[in-house]
Amino acid sequence: MAPPKTEGSKGGKTKNDSIKRERKKKRKQSYSSYIFKVLKQVHPDTGISSKSMSIMNSFVNDIFERIANEAAKLSVSNGRSTISSREIQTAVRLILPGELAKHAVSEGTKAVTKYTSSNDKK
Repeated sequence: MAPPKTEGSKGGKTKNDSIKRERKKKRKQSYSSYIFKVLKQVHPDTGISSKSMSIMNSFVNDIFERIANEAAKLSVSNGRSTISSREIQTAVRLILPGELAKHAVSEGTKAVTKYTSSNDKK
């Protein structure tokens, strides 16, 4: 006795039956390569375990989300639909403590300046 037909199947082989497609794995975004580069700039002879790298990656994701959410709130309260570098800067000042916020703001300003100057040349 033949197995019951399922809805939509028509007995014969179609051209798609012989083609087996492998699903692409969804890539997981990670900051590990960037964390590693910064570690080597600061301490060239120091390594990091995979568990520590995972913790650092979670930390960066957490800070990213906090800053993005705060910047979105600031943007909405100012009646704008776009988050600019100004909202990011204010969010960083609100979220990060003291000296860390100052360093983050100066590095961010430096990065934005570098980006704008490179785009002006094009």
